[in-house]
Amino acid sequence: MFTKRPLPFGIVPRRLAAIIACAALLALVLAACGGSSSDSSNGVAGKSADDIAAAATSAVQKANSVHVSGPIARQGFPTALDLTLANGKGATGSMSAGPLSFRIVAVGNEVYINGSSSFWRRYGNNSIAQLLTGKWLKAPASGQFAGLAVLANMRSLFNQLLGQHGKLAKGKETTVRGQKVIGLKDTGNGGTLYVATTGKPYPIQVVKGGSQGGELDFDRYDQPVALKAPAGAIDISTLK
Repeated sequence: MFTKRPLPFGIVPRRLAAIIACAALLALVLAACGGSSSDSSNGVAGKSADDIAAAATSAVQKANSVHVSGPIARQGFPTALDLTLANGKGATGSMSAGPLSFRIVAVGNEVYINGSSSFWRRYGNNSIAQLLTGKWLKAPASGQFAGLAVLANMRSLFNQLLGQHGKLAKGKETTVRGQKVIGLKDTGNGGTLYVATTGKPYPIQVVKGGSQGGELDFDRYDQPVALKAPAGAIDISTLK
């Protein structure tokens, strides 16, 4: 029924993909909070900076799930993430960019987006907002939505997060939200990654100052995640 509707919908995925790609890029520079239930030392504090990063990479790639949340910014423009990722399965949650917000469900090779009315008006037009407000849009998690696919894929996100950095300098041991950690400073971009020094050496937090900085937290590691494709979603292919 939507194929006959004369909507210039092509601009929506392009603009939406741009902001998603921006958020994904920021998420690769920053990072977040994960907890541990054990008080015993895991030995990473005695390792070199590169070996600590390698231990964190190994630990997080074996995790079943993680919750990612927190504010980041791009040239002073605020963006916030609240996502729960299931390793190898997908993600669910929400994202906002200033006053604009949308919900996300990624399952397999498909991504579903449910945006606010203001979101669809900004990245489409009034007709698109009337059509999609309160509904889910279904699209492939590839091509124009590749940035979102990275953000919603736990393994890909951490591969880029922990694999793309400059020279690392080992910092002091401290605590972040009650979790004992050690800092790893990227001497190139100034961001600091905090890795748990008790229990599994999960990434705990990365903080970066400035107009392109922020703070994201990873927590709820290995908790069950229920992922289900929203019913009645409008397939983006029917709107071309």
